[in-house]
Amino acid sequence: MATTFTDATFDTDVIKSDKLTVIDFWAEWCGPCKALGPVIEQLSTEYSGSVNVGKLDVDANPEVSMKYGIRSIPTILFVKGGQVVDKVVGAVPKAQLAATIEKHK
Repeated sequence: MATTFTDATFDTDVIKSDKLTVIDFWAEWCGPCKALGPVIEQLSTEYSGSVNVGKLDVDANPEVSMKYGIRSIPTILFVKGGQVVDKVVGAVPKAQLAATIEKHK
């Protein structure tokens, strides 16, 4: 199951992680975000143990969203070694997200 990231846990769960972390910035009211949800869950299962995959609700966690300049959702950030290494905006096919994960893991 995908991890739930929050403003309070982001530093520990993402920035200090030694693994690639995939963060889906989403909101309950966002249709494309809901469409992407099952894809994020599948990636979480497929990459369990090797890549951290999770979601961050932009409405409930404004600090992280503002820090990374999230203006459109869904936005998926790929973070490794505390740095953003890639970014995808919009509901994209699973294959595109998997290819980005493979490029950076």
